[in-house]
This record gives sequence, C-alpha cells and structure tokens, in this order.
Amino acid sequence: MSRNASRPRRATPRRTDPGRPQPGRAGTTSQEPERDLSAAPLYSPARVRDLLDRHGLKPTKSLGQNFLIDGNILRAIAEAGGAAPGVPVLEIGPGLGVLTREIASRGAQVTTLEKDERLRPVLAETLDGLDVQVVWGDALDFEYATLPQGTRVIANLPYYITGLLLSRFMRAPGIVSATVLVQKEVGQRLAARPGEENYGFLSAIAALYGSVQHVRDVPKGAFLPAPDVTSAVIRLDFDRSRAAPEPEFLAFVESALHHRRKTLRNNLRLTGMDGDAIDAALSAVNLRPDVRAEDVSLGDLRDMAVKLGVIR
Repeated sequence: MSRNASRPRRATPRRTDPGRPQPGRAGTTSQEPERDLSAAPLYSPARVRDLLDRHGLKPTKSLGQNFLIDGNILRAIAEAGGAAPGVPVLEIGPGLGVLTREIASRGAQVTTLEKDERLRPVLAETLDGLDVQVVWGDALDFEYATLPQGTRVIANLPYYITGLLLSRFMRAPGIVSATVLVQKEVGQRLAARPGEENYGFLSAIAALYGSVQHVRDVPKGAFLPAPDVTSAVIRLDFDRSRAAPEPEFLAFVESALHHRRKTLRNNLRLTGMDGDAIDAALSAVNLRPDVRAEDVSLGDLRDMAVKLGVIR
C-alpha cells in the first residue's frame, strides 16, 4: 500500500451562503413564524393568553377574574339562559367578552357591566361590530330596578359578591331569570330544601322569589386561570306574579336561619324576642320546642312570624 493510499482524505468543506439559515445547526438565525390566531375561537386558551399579553394584563384575583375557555360550556350557559333574538340580557363582568359574544351572536340585546377599566381596549376589540352596551362601573352600584321587563341575567358572576348580586336580581321587578356561573357549593345552597344539609337563608330567599334549577357542573379546567373550586351553572326563575315578600319577613327568616343548626327558639331569642311568646307560637304552629331552624318550612316560618306579630 502506498503512503498516499494510507493517508485519510481530508473532507472538502461545503460552501454555504452565510446569510441563509442552516436547519438543524446551533446558533441558527431562523425564527419561528408568528402563529396566526385570528381563526382560533375567542375562548381558546391561545387567544385568551394572546389578548392578555398584547394588552399587558393579568387576571385580578380580587375582582374574581377567571376567564372561560370551554366553548361547550359557553354555549350551554347562553342556551340555558334563554339568549335569543330581541331578548334583553344583562351580563355582569364580561372580562374579555367571551360569553358576551356568544350571547350577542344569538341576537339578544346585551347590556354588560364591567368594573375593571383596564379592559376597555380589550372589549373594544372583541366586541367590535356587535350591538352590545358596556356600562362601566361597580355592579353593586347599578340600578337594577331600571331594567326593562323580561330581562334575563346571563353571567359568570364574580364569586366574592355572588350572594349580594343574586339578592339584587331577585328584587328587580324587570328580571325574570338569572342563569349564572357560581361556586358549586353556592349552587347547592341555592337549590337546597328544608331539612337538607345545605339549606340556609340563601335557599329560603331563592324559594320565596321563585325556583332554582341546576344546569350542570363546570370543572376547574374550564377557566384560565383555574379557580380553586368546582363551579356550577344555576338557573333561577323569578315568579313575578307573586307578591314580593315583606322586608320584615325576610329579616325574620334571616334571623331564624342565622345559625342553621341551632334550634329555631334559640335563634329567635338571640334577636331579643320573648321566650314565652316564642314557645306559644311554636305550639300554635305544631312545631317541637327543640326543632332546628334548618328543618322548618317557609310556610311554618310565615305562620310563626304572624303569631309573633312580625307580619300580618
């Protein structure tokens, strides 16, 4: 073998264009093309993150901001809530406008209340071209009595003011129903009946104004960011043909159920009522002296209130 044959041949370097990125090489100058999100649904996690990033926003926990990212649940809420052409709908806390768009796309006349001024440019973008009235301000300051007859509330409620808002809806004569996303525990309390574990004042006041239907549970993963608890969609229908319960009776019911597991007698004694008068009323209504407040029907509570002179 010759000397030249035994020497390994030197590889000839491949000539490349220095300005052209080379695939698979470290230090490449190629860049990932930006993903076009315009075709993605507004509720998709990618669109939600993109909106937040572009507008420099982060969900605010103190405002209860958890954005829905499940299209099936959005459609279920709008459907259960009765969103339809010409129906006046009130929404609380539109956030990024995801549920708002679903409601408005069905032809409903949407008014939405938003407190977070940072969302102005977001909603200007996401609600562009839709017939939606955005009212900026605190939902607790809104005059619900001014809403037109036949208004339906459809909303992902801020969990920290759910009870306060529901009581406002119940008392507003123009609102005929409220289909709302709430904590599952709150939904259970709303739907509970006397004698059941979750029965309390919220259950009682809901029954005084109408009826409650559990629509479906909603897992944590349906939101971005995910909340700490499971949620539920609840529909409340308000019977406006009934006379509204007297404020004195509502206060009486609240006092009677203030400590659910205490006896009704003890709860009423805590309000300063005379013990003998309470005993006489319990006897007249055929209730045991040791009956627990959570086991007493609204009819019996009304009879007690009459016997005690709270209402006529």
